Amino acid sequence: MTRVFNFSAGPAALPEPVLRRAAEEMLDWHGSGMSVMEMSHRGKEFIGIAAQAESLLRELLAIPANYKVLFMQGGAIGENAIVPMNLLRGKASIDFVDTGEWSKKSIKEAKKYARANVVASAADSGYDRVPPRETWKLDPDAAYVHICSNETIGGVEYHFTPDVGAVPLVADMSSDILSRPLDVSKYGLIYGGAQKNIGPAGLTIVIVRDDLIGHALPITPSAFDFKTVAENESMYNTPPTYAIYIAGLVFQWLKDQGGLAAMAEHNRRKAGVLYDYLGGTGFYRSPVQPDCRSLMNVPFKLTDETLDAAFLKGAEARGMVQLKGHRSVGGMRASIYNAMPIEGVKALVAYMKEFEAQHG
Repeated sequence: MTRVFNFSAGPAALPEPVLRRAAEEMLDWHGSGMSVMEMSHRGKEFIGIAAQAESLLRELLAIPANYKVLFMQGGAIGENAIVPMNLLRGKASIDFVDTGEWSKKSIKEAKKYARANVVASAADSGYDRVPPRETWKLDPDAAYVHICSNETIGGVEYHFTPDVGAVPLVADMSSDILSRPLDVSKYGLIYGGAQKNIGPAGLTIVIVRDDLIGHALPITPSAFDFKTVAENESMYNTPPTYAIYIAGLVFQWLKDQGGLAAMAEHNRRKAGVLYDYLGGTGFYRSPVQPDCRSLMNVPFKLTDETLDAAFLKGAEARGMVQLKGHRSVGGMRASIYNAMPIEGVKALVAYMKEFEAQHG
């Protein structure tokens, strides 16, 4: 069996030990005679799987007791509607910090339910940075302040938790959650799709403070009302059972690696290998300001973009796939989430040097 180095932005690579264990348990989970995919979500077997997954996630992130963990569906795009429907609480507006394509999607969707105030934007600089906190024009009467902590397309990441006062801070953390330790208590709500750094597509994680639950708009579908989901322990409707099972295996794998502090160091070293090379060559360039560069998604461009197709073909021939940048920005993008080993990044840099020697 030959495994490639998969640099996909999502659905993304999973840890190989997780895949192997899932394969071993595919036909018979722990002597039950069933695959997890066949289990009733009301049965004791799956209820135990879900409870273990939540317990591990709480342990990894040190989630305070006054926060609920919800296993939902619809991805981050779904939460772009679900969050305002639940969190407006009689308020008329939401503050947004615009750092790229995913921020823009959140803003567009929220406008269906409230006034969306863009309190800071990096659009004028081509989304190459996070706007400095001191430039944000926050509204103290806003329902919440929304950020996207890591923009997968533009490769811009927050390396700080912004202080927004008494207004709840809401973050789309789809692509950098679990990549480093996090003080959950500084947020009112955190959400993210699982398919980048947690598990398979289909599962959405929501971590929400208790006092923000129970205020859903009357139009909110029951399955998307945080109060209903919480009261039913994420079992109001059939949850994405297999995705929750795989997520639980990933959480255990993260714990076995030494937890999030160890993972943060792994990710810093891994990204450093690539950024150090990009900083010393004129053949490639990074479009993001150094203090805002993502440790999860590294976009880069060849100075001569007519070589893009040849670069991608050569990479694939060497077992490195999904390096093409998003269609909206072009170039290349290496997504190096938790499951990407440092050997994959070293192999990419070695190829980049080889390609530069041939074409530079």
